[in-house]
Amino acid sequence: MMDWLLLITSLPTENATARMRAWRALKACGSAALRDGAYLLPVGDARLQQLEAIASDIQQHGGVARLLTCRPLDGSHFPPLFQRDADYQQLRQDIQEQLLGLDPDNAAERLKQWRRLGKALAGIAAIDFFPSAGQEQAQAALQQLEAAIQQQLSPGEPHSLEMRIPRRALAEHQGRTWATRRRPWVDRLASAWLIRRFIDPQARILWLAAPGDCPPDALGFDFDGAAFTHIGDKVSFEVLLASFELDSPPLRRLAALVHYLDVGGAPPPEASGVETVLAGLRAALSDDDQLLAAASNIWDGLYQQFAKEA
Repeated sequence: MMDWLLLITSLPTENATARMRAWRALKACGSAALRDGAYLLPVGDARLQQLEAIASDIQQHGGVARLLTCRPLDGSHFPPLFQRDADYQQLRQDIQEQLLGLDPDNAAERLKQWRRLGKALAGIAAIDFFPSAGQEQAQAALQQLEAAIQQQLSPGEPHSLEMRIPRRALAEHQGRTWATRRRPWVDRLASAWLIRRFIDPQARILWLAAPGDCPPDALGFDFDGAAFTHIGDKVSFEVLLASFELDSPPLRRLAALVHYLDVGGAPPPEASGVETVLAGLRAALSDDDQLLAAASNIWDGLYQQFAKEA
């Protein structure tokens, strides 16, 4: 038989602001209302701290708050009060809406929505104290959405290799043709900029309809079988940095940004704005050379700002 935290509260009716703040805080921590003014949570250190903070705020605004630990004689009817099935069902409906009409032109915007939905799922899961199949179904639907978006943004996305990154000499990679998949997104745009900016200033960038179209004398990047592609947990931009031993604080910050926008992880503060601008450019410019030129201005600006901050 499990223990429960019970918060019994009462606030003056005229203090509407404090009442609303308490209600929102209780909802956010996942409490269940036994009746008006009586709120329940499973025992736990973090949940105890949350209820203590809510109780303290209520008391500071002239209310009464009593926080108890209880063990009911029959608590079997308490867990159903915490079911999140309706929340997961709504989330799955929202995910399905993002799948409808998904195409290359709106895939970048849908990727932002996928991240928003991922945060929503994490929020529900954090207060899902008695998980059911609904959580797994929502996670599966979110993974399906991500795969569909990536297929639109980056058809032929490379599989990561498990190998050491070979070191390359800049002098042997000058005036070359570099090839990657057409309709580039973040990793390919950043990699092409890096090649022309730091590796091969005279590089000719060739946009491929399919990786198999890569000429034998071209240096491929960001596709399976390319000279430069995903290795371990590094995306192609990071592999190029390591291959040519390019290491500086601004390039490391750019690498963290590209990594997040390509495969996820910890979001840098610039991520949302950069992603929005790149998505707009990709939708507005159908010519890949024009898209690279426009995106290169963004990478140049970020590099200069990061260098200044460093």
